Amino acid sequence: MTTATYSRPDGTAQRTYASYAAPLWRRVLLTREFAIIALLGIVYFYSLGNVPNFNGPLTLYYLFLDIAPILLIALPMAMIMITAEIDLSVASVVGLSSVLVGVLHQDAGMSIPLAALFAVVIGAVCGAFNGFLVSYVGLPSLAVTIGTMALYRGIAVGLLGTKAVTDFPHKWTELSKQRIFGVGTSYPTILIPFLILLALSVWMLHFSSFGRGVYEIGLNSEAAHFTGVNVELTKFWLFVISGAVSAFAGVYYTLRFGSARGDNATGLELQVIAAVVLGGVSVFGGRGALHGVVAGVVLIGVISSAMRLEGQTVNLINIVIGVLLVLSVLSTSLLALASGLLRARTRGRSPSSRRAVAAANPKER
Repeated sequence: MTTATYSRPDGTAQRTYASYAAPLWRRVLLTREFAIIALLGIVYFYSLGNVPNFNGPLTLYYLFLDIAPILLIALPMAMIMITAEIDLSVASVVGLSSVLVGVLHQDAGMSIPLAALFAVVIGAVCGAFNGFLVSYVGLPSLAVTIGTMALYRGIAVGLLGTKAVTDFPHKWTELSKQRIFGVGTSYPTILIPFLILLALSVWMLHFSSFGRGVYEIGLNSEAAHFTGVNVELTKFWLFVISGAVSAFAGVYYTLRFGSARGDNATGLELQVIAAVVLGGVSVFGGRGALHGVVAGVVLIGVISSAMRLEGQTVNLINIVIGVLLVLSVLSTSLLALASGLLRARTRGRSPSSRRAVAAANPKER
């Protein structure tokens, strides 16, 4: 968040945050996040009236089942990206978690809850390894997580090879697809852990000193250090959370499809990052909000669901989402440029600036 200088009535200067100089309604409504929410509403209601079978009873149910892993992983990913870092290994952790659940249940005879707990712990360890290399060794997160993306995927494939574990108890595979309010409703039970995680993430990022430190790190990590933020520990714990949540998403992924494979969730990291960026998180860090991230995930899910119901191919769906993502990034840059020009013109017309020009050019007085 940048600062700007404004003039008091007595002509003295006052430094303040530029975004807080605008009225509250403008700070709430004229934002990237609210624009994504508005676009989500437009696309959803358009699809209801124009896409065949979109208003059917199963559409929302399968929509939430499909986007649940992305919703879960997008929350810690958003916080990592606000610190100007990134985690490309999340999909590989999903795959590794899936394989661990399958192997531990089939070969070691573990119950599903115990195997799932072990998988989540290993996911947290994977995240801790990423966080250690980024925070304490000082390596760039892009390079680190590209490497661990291949490492974790390689371990997953190595444990199972080309085989798949499909012998899971029926009660657990059905639990992953159950509905909160029983048959006939559109809300699967996976939304319950998501809502709990969302509430914790909102409190952590937007209402705690930890969250303020996350934004400060993204704006300027050196300045954050001098203001008392433990930059290394903050980044480390964010990667640990990302690993644990990705592993939990892998457990859900395994039970929902009833199959543990080493290549499960391949490419999921790109969907997560696209949704986070679309939701308003800056790739340069220091900016973003979780309500925009959730709206971005759901928007991509609605577009994909509507286009599939219309019989469109996966390639065309990816092209549309890619174009939307590029336009959203461009719109942010263009809006920032326009806002800067407008502030410059406003400062140029202020009384203090006119007095400065007059003093510099006595002949014009």
